[in-house]
Amino acid sequence: MERHAAVVRLRPEKEAEYRALHAAAWPGVLAALKRANIGNYSIFLRDGLLFSYLEYAGDDYAADTAAIAADPDSRRWWALTDPCQQPLDTAGDGQLWASAEEVFHLD
Repeated sequence: MERHAAVVRLRPEKEAEYRALHAAAWPGVLAALKRANIGNYSIFLRDGLLFSYLEYAGDDYAADTAAIAADPDSRRWWALTDPCQQPLDTAGDGQLWASAEEVFHLD
């Protein structure tokens, strides 16, 4: 299993909208994540930063995440959630969520 984490800023004026969306996450979006071998997925908020953590149990992360990106429900979901987010200054071009490096892990 692989662990993945990423960070993005939450636009302050969009916090209520973002929270409401995630309080009622769409079943189709959740199903796409599960089909892509993603589980134990959480998003945390602190001081305007969103931190995501997920566990990947598949064999081809790039292909599985591409399948999510091609999923119509996920694309409609992102059309609502992406405007709530602002990339970090250090994020790559076209990258919304910036990958975080694991520096410690305890099983």
